Amino acid sequence: MPKMKTKSSCKKRFKISASGRVIAAQAGKQHGMIKRSNKFIRNARGTQTLSKADEQIIKPMMPYAR
Repeated sequence: MPKMKTKSSCKKRFKISASGRVIAAQAGKQHGMIKRSNKFIRNARGTQTLSKADEQIIKPMMPYAR
């Protein structure tokens, strides 16, 4: 049985938490900070957990993530 492949784009962008949720970086922070409000920048710090619907899309792409 051949090994299953992990999607390269997913292993760069997502991690699985100990409880099994998918952790992702906050969206909208790559560039263009001048036009964004200070409130947006402050609230978009760190990471967030994805919704259940988005998890179902990501988890099949990462078969070996625990």
